[in-house]
Amino acid sequence: MSKLFCIMGKSASGKDTIFKRLIQDAELDLKTVVSYTTRPMRQGEHHGTEYYFVTENHLEELRKAGKVIECRDYHTVHGVWSYFTVDDGQIDFESNRDSVIIGTLESFEQIRNFFGKDHVVPIYIQVEDGVRLTRALEREKQQKEPKYAELCRRFLADMEDFSDEKLRACDITHVYENRDMEECLEEIHKDILKFRRAEHS
Repeated sequence: MSKLFCIMGKSASGKDTIFKRLIQDAELDLKTVVSYTTRPMRQGEHHGTEYYFVTENHLEELRKAGKVIECRDYHTVHGVWSYFTVDDGQIDFESNRDSVIIGTLESFEQIRNFFGKDHVVPIYIQVEDGVRLTRALEREKQQKEPKYAELCRRFLADMEDFSDEKLRACDITHVYENRDMEECLEEIHKDILKFRRAEHS
């Protein structure tokens, strides 16, 4: 039985880079599960890679069809942006390949409730807040139209969304400190292999 590994972390924690590096890891051979969003595509993003970028009408069609596993609505300074996971065949525990997805603590909890604790494994990435804020600011400066107000909203919201209390409630006791990207990736790599050995022992 395969596993779904959920990569989580506050904004600018490096989770997107870690996600991309993990799916490039030939030994792990992880299958990507792409989430959906109604937010606008950022510069450098591609449809079907970071997310499936869809309209609110498409989201409602998927809801009516009973295909939405979990959905989070964020009231941003630019309107409501939805991020969600769809039961579209990407997640298949009968296959021999483990899968990986990027999400939030809330999405992890709902996906785990939907599929069961035995199938879904958390990988929580952590970075010191001052470092995160600097990274986020530099990243936003690269956008054609920087959205600094949204950056601040997201940074503050993360403090609440990933509080120690909520991490404990989701049984997340281990964190991967991203002080050095290569060391962090190596630790995650080893742990995924440990899960596989335990599953087949």
